[in-house]
Amino acid sequence: MDTKAVFTTLYSVCEENVAFFSGGPKGPQGDAARRLVEALTLIQDHARSLEPVISGFTAIYHHFDFDQIPANGYRSLVKVVRCCLLHIIHKGRYIASNRRSIFFRAAHNAGEMEAYCSALCQLRALLYLAQRLLHDNSHGNLFFQEESGLSQSFVREYASMHKGCFYGRCLGFQFTPAIRPFLQTIAIGLVSFGENYKKHQSGIGVAASSFFTSGKYAIDPELRGSEFERITQNLDVHFWKSFWNITETELLSSLASMTSTQVRVNRALSVPPVPFDLPLVSDPNLSVTVAPPVAHSGPGPVQMRLISHELREGQDSEELLAISRSEGLSLGLKTKRSPRSPCLLVHFHGGGFVAQTSKSHEPYLRSWSQDLAVPILSVDYSLAPEAPFPRALEECFYAYCWALKNCHLLGWTGERVCLAGDSAGGNLCVTVSMRAASHGMRIPDGIVAAYPATLLTAYASPSRLLTLMDPLLPLSVLSRCLSAYAECRAFCLQPLSVSTLSMVRRDTALLLRDFKQGASNWFHSLLDSNRVSWSPLSKRNSASARNNSEMSCSREFPEGFEPLRSEQLAEMRMQSSPIVRNPYMSPLLAPDSMLRGLPPVHIVACALDPMLDDSVMFAKRLRNIDQPVTLRVVEDLPHGFLSLSQLSRETREAANVCVERIREVFTQQGPPLTTQKHRKLERTGQGVNVALEEATRLPRGTIQEEQLSLQGRSEIFEGHSSVGANRQNSAESRKINA
Repeated sequence: MDTKAVFTTLYSVCEENVAFFSGGPKGPQGDAARRLVEALTLIQDHARSLEPVISGFTAIYHHFDFDQIPANGYRSLVKVVRCCLLHIIHKGRYIASNRRSIFFRAAHNAGEMEAYCSALCQLRALLYLAQRLLHDNSHGNLFFQEESGLSQSFVREYASMHKGCFYGRCLGFQFTPAIRPFLQTIAIGLVSFGENYKKHQSGIGVAASSFFTSGKYAIDPELRGSEFERITQNLDVHFWKSFWNITETELLSSLASMTSTQVRVNRALSVPPVPFDLPLVSDPNLSVTVAPPVAHSGPGPVQMRLISHELREGQDSEELLAISRSEGLSLGLKTKRSPRSPCLLVHFHGGGFVAQTSKSHEPYLRSWSQDLAVPILSVDYSLAPEAPFPRALEECFYAYCWALKNCHLLGWTGERVCLAGDSAGGNLCVTVSMRAASHGMRIPDGIVAAYPATLLTAYASPSRLLTLMDPLLPLSVLSRCLSAYAECRAFCLQPLSVSTLSMVRRDTALLLRDFKQGASNWFHSLLDSNRVSWSPLSKRNSASARNNSEMSCSREFPEGFEPLRSEQLAEMRMQSSPIVRNPYMSPLLAPDSMLRGLPPVHIVACALDPMLDDSVMFAKRLRNIDQPVTLRVVEDLPHGFLSLSQLSRETREAANVCVERIREVFTQQGPPLTTQKHRKLERTGQGVNVALEEATRLPRGTIQEEQLSLQGRSEIFEGHSSVGANRQNSAESRKINA
């Protein structure tokens, strides 16, 4: 059914029901009939205004695709609107078929139509904001790369717009029907957990109390939507850490373990913070010293989890047992050992940089270990806000290097290694590879990033407008997580030590290169220290809200239209810290010279994910500099589908896409990749170049023209990134233990 047919059908269904219910009886039934007529009439008004807007987007949104893959934020917004219209049509036909029945509940159906009418009103507002993005952005770019102006307006509008309609009766309407019951369960659990959050000290106590208070939210969707909106807008990041970590309680983790694939090895490791050497790619006789993580809290052990479907040589060694924790012991250690695998998967979990561990992601990792027949090393990096950037990056980089050094302990021959991660973990896959390339050491053979976060700024994009309705990634929650990760005053990545005076010249050149790759951009951003603040708008749908909106910012919507306003106002602050523009935090902002050091990148994204544009634009950046990259976009699933992989056929198929991409990395032909030359992969689809220009690159003047002294650079970021390689005499150099 094309767009015109959808609107035609909608008008027909609405008009038929309006004609039937107009002039209805008095009393409760008459009141419900009046509500139905008002909702259906307003739906038609919204639809008439939306029809030309949708047609306009349909005519141009293909210009923003990557290699003819039909996915970008503009398409997603149009798809969500069409989905809302189809739900209204379906409900309207149900009303038309059952309105004469004695069992017809007029009040209930009026509530349903009112909820979708509110949703359609807010979607209309989002399309108007998307029109602004389309008008102000450069050709082919999906992000408005300023934190003032349009991005500021979006955050301001989000703070005051009504969102409860998306979390009540309409919850998850845009996703596949198979996961909507799960999303409703999550929403009910969230609001119940929030109600009891302050009453108990332990997460188990909160969960138990929440179970007994969840009933009212199950039977009253309006109450659930209102409370969901309040919680997502006003509770701090510690609440979200507690809620997301419920799955790691002993009871729930035991249940997940019983239903998951059984593995022979499941060891929790605590690797001591000891420096070690790795050979350089350019000259294996020379080495680089990898120092342990030190940011914020000083040297400390790095936590990891080794998962293997089979017991392989080395995985039961005394050396590995010495660093194993009591939790997560191996199963069946007396069984026959299999030979070492030629491949290893290093995994970084998601969780917004603030929550979850490898235990949360263990169910699908166990399945992957069986399907791929490889050991998996999942890193439990330290979490914000206690350990903000760059601690997680330091620990993940150290873990990757440790795996290269100690392959004999992991049941791995050292031949091929792939990095995989979802969301925040996808970000860490990319940045760890960038750091390995900058140090001149071995980079992974490939990266598989599921719905990665590649831009941690407040820049507006069409897909990020979906945060207004997304039950898993509301903007207020997302911003709190990213702010917690960026809550760092002075930061530096641990430099590599230099051992010989003969390498001073090379080290200086590396430092100059690293400065070009990002530090001058941070210095430039320091000049813009303005913070955005505004007065919250008044109550929803009131005249005062309309007046305040027009006074506080330039008008975002056509005359005569105003979105619904919320009584639960979000406390939104835009972060203007230069840290978020650090290429090791927002790799989408990295200069070409850094991205050229990456291995082949495989991205698996979601069409309805607020972070879809991160994936599309990052794929464009890589393709634009001839870096090997593929992009696969799955339909009708939310952000975080890997954690839902056992929930439905759709989520299992999406998880299998990630497995196939990892298998491609392990089976690709050709010589080992170096940091200088990469073999091109076959890309998904046939390419049509899309101009990116300044939208996808840092300003040229920032990288090429700005010159600072070596001393000044050191003062700005105190050894951030690679300071140089530790070269030793060939007789003293250490080689990878393969």
